[in-house]
Amino acid sequence: MSESLLNWDDYLQVASASDIGMRRATNQDNLCVSMASSMEHWQRKGHVFIVADGMGAHAAGELASKLAIDHIPHLYAKYNDTSSPEAMKRAVQDANAEIHRRGQANEEFHNMGTTCSVLSILPQGAVCAHIGDSRVYRLTQNRIEQLTFDHSLVWEMRAAGQLTAEEERMGKVPKNVITRSLGPYAECKVDLEGPFPVQVGDTFLLCSDGLTGVISDTEIGSILANMTPDEAVTVLVDLANLRGGPDNITVVVVKLTHPKLATASNAGAGLLKVNSKQSKHGKSPLLWAVFGGLLLLTLLFLFVKNIAFATVLGGLSVGLLVYLVAQLIMSANSGDKVTANKRFGKGPYTRYNCASSAQFGQQLSEMLNKLQQGALQENWQVDWAQLKSLTSQAQKAADDGDHSTSIRSYGRAVSFLMDQLRNQSDASSSSVEL
Repeated sequence: MSESLLNWDDYLQVASASDIGMRRATNQDNLCVSMASSMEHWQRKGHVFIVADGMGAHAAGELASKLAIDHIPHLYAKYNDTSSPEAMKRAVQDANAEIHRRGQANEEFHNMGTTCSVLSILPQGAVCAHIGDSRVYRLTQNRIEQLTFDHSLVWEMRAAGQLTAEEERMGKVPKNVITRSLGPYAECKVDLEGPFPVQVGDTFLLCSDGLTGVISDTEIGSILANMTPDEAVTVLVDLANLRGGPDNITVVVVKLTHPKLATASNAGAGLLKVNSKQSKHGKSPLLWAVFGGLLLLTLLFLFVKNIAFATVLGGLSVGLLVYLVAQLIMSANSGDKVTANKRFGKGPYTRYNCASSAQFGQQLSEMLNKLQQGALQENWQVDWAQLKSLTSQAQKAADDGDHSTSIRSYGRAVSFLMDQLRNQSDASSSSVEL
């Protein structure tokens, strides 16, 4: 296929949405989908996806997350002197410096910050750069994995053995206290994870905590496993809102559909970590110019038959040449290839098997029954006939053993209920405990 005719829709499916939720006056989340401009560009830089969840009053959080999604892709694209993962990490760190600078320059934006999760789909696999508690998941072979570590007080205490499962369940430590973010400080610590192998059918999800705070990992996994990315994005956002929508909700779903982007087809391509200092020494124009000058002087003294000076200068020329050649060899071999045995980070950090399609369909049916009961209690004005039609279609598909169709029909029923809720006179105070 001609580069000019390349259509990434033939290689992967991407869907995204950012929703204000049911409790917030503004949306401080932002997202970015940056597709490679060509196959050659993808082989060098991959596709880039970002979710950022801003923090701060006076629209500061919204500005911080916007600066993150604007600066990171631009910086990442221009850093070509190191490996893709390290360029991504550097881009996030430099975006932090800009967010901090803007915060210091304006009192209203002082201490503004944002979480940030970046996913790049590269020939070598999926790589994440991450700070805060927005997450990156991978659905693979009916298993949902969290690829990133939450930089939150709960996760840090749990990792340090200072918080038991029971204490966490009882809410001893607030879940929304994060330990790292972009912006508040001039420097920040960014985690790298991966590369993770990628195969056809794998689905990735980036999301803010407005989603994960109200929907469990297993529910997320089952929705991703049984719906297209477009359907999954809609249902995830609508279900989060039906459960109260206490925060902004942002999701990006990426599903790989073509073997050319799978890791197995690119197994020979390692991620090279370049030692820029050695590279510069090996290619220093000044040192090569000195070598050339010494060589010319050696020849000149030989021509005038001044053997003593020619011998000294010739020795210096040979010594410098040996040094330069050695530096070139060291530069060429100084890279570290990131392979299956050498990766960044320790992810995945959680793994859950998704419920079977039949089980999840039953869960959705029970969930919708609770939603209907809650809607009646809240006196929502709902087109019950249309809702019954959708649930009947779902039940019939389940009875016929077509569980994927059943789940998609139940998903449409969830979204229909959310549309009905948006038309209520007091939608902001309506939610159902599920």
